[in-house]
Amino acid sequence: MAKNDKKSTVTVTQVKSPIGRKPGQKETLVGLGLNKMHKTRTLEDTPAVRGMINKVKHLIQVEESA
Repeated sequence: MAKNDKKSTVTVTQVKSPIGRKPGQKETLVGLGLNKMHKTRTLEDTPAVRGMINKVKHLIQVEESA
């Protein structure tokens, strides 16, 4: 991979609390690096990250970037 090739990223922000949700959803948020309200993380866009985002899509806000 050349130095000027950019990997696509996705920015996720936690907007709702995992309290009272199904088991595993809080752990998924922690796996994404989100453990507090309004915390934002920029992650590499991979199938594993997309799967985690899909599992907690009702608790987060997603922004695409190139």
